[in-house]
Amino acid sequence: MTITPPALSVFQTLESEVRSYCRGWPAVFDRAQGSYLHDEDGHTYLDFFAGAGSLNYGHNNPVLKRALIDYIERDGITHGLDMATAAKRAFLESFENIVLRPRDLPYKVMFPGPTGTNAVEAALKLARKVKQRESIVSFTNAFHGMSLGSLAVTGNAFKRAGAGIPLVHGTPMPFDNYFDGQVPDFLWFERLLEDQGSGLNKPAAVIVETVQGEGGINVARPEWLRALKELCERQDMLLIVDDIQMGCGRTGAFFSFEEAGITPDIVTLSKSISGYGLPMSLCLFRPELDIWEPGEHNGTFRGNNPAFVTAAAALTTYWADGQMEKQTLARGEQVERALLSVVDEFGGEGVSFRGRGLVWGMEFDDKARAGKVCARAFELGLLLETSGPESEVVKLLPPLTVSADELDEGLRILARAVRETA
Repeated sequence: MTITPPALSVFQTLESEVRSYCRGWPAVFDRAQGSYLHDEDGHTYLDFFAGAGSLNYGHNNPVLKRALIDYIERDGITHGLDMATAAKRAFLESFENIVLRPRDLPYKVMFPGPTGTNAVEAALKLARKVKQRESIVSFTNAFHGMSLGSLAVTGNAFKRAGAGIPLVHGTPMPFDNYFDGQVPDFLWFERLLEDQGSGLNKPAAVIVETVQGEGGINVARPEWLRALKELCERQDMLLIVDDIQMGCGRTGAFFSFEEAGITPDIVTLSKSISGYGLPMSLCLFRPELDIWEPGEHNGTFRGNNPAFVTAAAALTTYWADGQMEKQTLARGEQVERALLSVVDEFGGEGVSFRGRGLVWGMEFDDKARAGKVCARAFELGLLLETSGPESEVVKLLPPLTVSADELDEGLRILARAVRETA
């Protein structure tokens, strides 16, 4: 017999069965600050999930909170559609001066709606409009969102099945190292493009994540990304980089593609672009691709002015001097050393790891074990989630502002959870 605690009963009786994260974390959270959450019963949890990457600067970051409170208290615009506002201007100027100009990126900025999938839908629609073609190529184990266009370029069978209708005009290709290095990169892809009998319609664009987060922390090599960009140029296809989870510094540099030295034609950003967990997304593209007619793609909540305020504060605070990238890379080395120690403890049998910056995954040959590790970690005060097509990877996504001591604390809990589920 299962007894529902009174604190959780309303969620279980009234809320839809579609809820997911809360099933692994049976607590009612009440407060959060920095790298920690606190539930109603006084328990404290170290957060290595960070709102699925939407809280790169931690919970209730004091600098961003102050900027938001000041804006609200002076009756700043909250809802503005796509009207010009002082908050939007401040964000655009900060984004241009701190992010785009120093990287010599000439992008136009589009506010397509509040979520990541809105940005992906806009990117796909624009690519098709520019190239006058329907097909989009994506990659095995990709995840790009839950709306229909985004699902059509998503690999996960469970997520795709939820659409309830055929998902068309998307073609999957092998992601980097899909064949364990036994097949030359893009051999199959380019052969299909050049063979008039292949049945592959000429694609308008290719969409890719440099690190597949939901797909299992699959890291594309810089040389693979460069080869993909060159293939797109040879074959007259646009390259879309989905940087929704891996952008805003998650891998070290502000954009995850910087390490590869490429300039995508279109980039999508969301999650931590607002800095405070407020809904916001961007679609960035080369100026010559900006062939939209006024109002051709719109949305009621594409102008989230409070998010503009915290986004500008985040850029000014964390990206003006280059220190955030250095700190993230240093913290990443700290994680790598700890995970190597865990793997060595088991003699390299049954467990492996991979990652970049502050996104890492531990994969278990016994696929069910990843969920058990996360469950035990929760009991020990650490929030973790699984990823991968069969939830076989434990995903580490701490805030970028996590301290070295906090990181050590979480990694010790993770090691204990792995040990105790062996």
